[in-house]
Amino acid sequence: MSFATSSHATPSSAATIQPVLFIPHGAGPCFFMEWNPQDTWRGMADFLENVAGTLAARPRAILMVSAHWQTPGFSVTAGEAPELIYDYYGFPAPTYALTYPAPGAPALSERVAGLLSQAGLSSRLDAERGFDHGMFIPLKLMFPKADIPVVQLSLRNDLDPTAHLAAGEALAPLRDEGVLIVGSGMSFHNMRGYGDAHFTAPSEAFDEWLTHAVESAPEQRRASLSQWPQAPYAHQCHPPGDEEHLIPLMVAAGAAGQDHGRKIYSEQVLKTQLSAYRFG
Repeated sequence: MSFATSSHATPSSAATIQPVLFIPHGAGPCFFMEWNPQDTWRGMADFLENVAGTLAARPRAILMVSAHWQTPGFSVTAGEAPELIYDYYGFPAPTYALTYPAPGAPALSERVAGLLSQAGLSSRLDAERGFDHGMFIPLKLMFPKADIPVVQLSLRNDLDPTAHLAAGEALAPLRDEGVLIVGSGMSFHNMRGYGDAHFTAPSEAFDEWLTHAVESAPEQRRASLSQWPQAPYAHQCHPPGDEEHLIPLMVAAGAAGQDHGRKIYSEQVLKTQLSAYRFG
């Protein structure tokens, strides 16, 4: 597979233009555990399993932005066949034998790094980095055949929302090349809040604000998301140490360009409101 090396690539047809997604990836390998009390994760699993059917065309490749990889500058997986990283702890043994043999796409990796560089954002290629569970857990449901090449992009460890919005803007041309850009995180992520009814109302208020921001006109969307810590209950829903799960949304929103966003999934899970969004 080859990808354009010029920022002036021309899409072969409008049908090849991919949307941008921000999805929840659940808790560790939650979708693949036999013990799932009261089907906690069934609604989220159903949503993820149906994503592929909502796309107008099969992606040529996927660029996954996971909350579970942070580096000083942006980093891009560049291996031909990255291994899996089981970066979750205390789960049943079978969950450490899950497989997802999706190939890498080194040409796309170079394209990603080049687009970031053109935007003045430093990045590096990492041929040794594997795929973490923010990538392979949701993709096992979304594209179970694992036959679409995947490249993973790290977050920058300063978690600056403006920088991540800018990264998404730089990567927007990939959509015209058939690349599906997916931000993988959680719209609410406070480990102490899950299962606690005291967090239900704050999570709902934050979700309402976040949805309004995503569904605003592009200029307002960017302004609102860049100031997300000022949102109602922002630090209760994403306290320091947990806010990385919201930042993939910034990359997705940046890549949206002038496309409007909309909520495509929302559910109360473990007494907290969780949502997913689509642009385009």
